Amino acid sequence: MWNELFPNVKADALWEATYETFYMTIISIAGTFILGILLGLLLYLTKKNGIWENKWLHFITAAFVNVFRAIPFIILIFLLFPVTLIIVGTIRGPEAALPALILGAAPFYGRLVEIALTEVDKGVVEAAKAMGAKTRTILFKVLLPESMPALVSGITVTAIALIGYTAMAGAIGAGGLGNYAYYFGFQRRDYDIVLVSTIVIVCIVFIFQFIGDMIAKKLDKR
Repeated sequence: MWNELFPNVKADALWEATYETFYMTIISIAGTFILGILLGLLLYLTKKNGIWENKWLHFITAAFVNVFRAIPFIILIFLLFPVTLIIVGTIRGPEAALPALILGAAPFYGRLVEIALTEVDKGVVEAAKAMGAKTRTILFKVLLPESMPALVSGITVTAIALIGYTAMAGAIGAGGLGNYAYYFGFQRRDYDIVLVSTIVIVCIVFIFQFIGDMIAKKLDKR
């Protein structure tokens, strides 16, 4: 039945492409989460009336975020080729896609982090300050725990975007399901490969969405 419906789809090739997509997505989510949290905290803390109010640091961080958010992902990959070559040693394969994936998604997530932190009840923060809490305590005991459901929802949304980015990167040699669908499916006119690759990507999106929603729901104490 499978061979009749999808005669050109090879199980080993499909599995390898799926593994590469998962690899790129999971590693880039981890990098995006760390860098995005740092960017979001800087944006929040250095803004006007922030805990670390600093006009120039806020301007530089905001400029970095805005510039990288504005660059289309496919162009960002090309721009980062020299950097990727230095860091990874190649511009092909799943590892080569990671710098562009992280730098493409982290600024977007950084803005979501800033929004999540802004929505934390200011009364709770002021109460912590009044009790003499240090900045580190406010960050790790108040701001991040209170905003965690929103942070998880934000990284879930970002993860879905990253899955799309991996498919785009795959079309220019990064591997994964995008590479499999484009080079082995579209270019050879084997559209059953394109269809199966699409179905697998949609399933991966559903998996990440389900996990993210479940974690956010458990963390939400309201």
